[in-house]
Amino acid sequence: MIIYGSDLCPDCINCKADLDKAGVAYEYRSITEHLPYMKEFLALRDREELFAPVREAGYIGIPCIQTEDGTLSLSWEQFV
Repeated sequence: MIIYGSDLCPDCINCKADLDKAGVAYEYRSITEHLPYMKEFLALRDREELFAPVREAGYIGIPCIQTEDGTLSLSWEQFV
């Protein structure tokens, strides 16, 4: 699983802490530390319907979880 997020985001910090505590393996991609990860995330965000309400509300949409089969989720709680 891949987590797109930022250590500037409290939800992303909580997401990582909860997944770590539950022993869930993931790859963390910081969109604020690595421009290529930001580009990957924005490509997902701009084309996926899941993000429509997020975009309309003016939010970023992180943490974003991408499972191995490519499914996207904005809720990490289902994985802990």
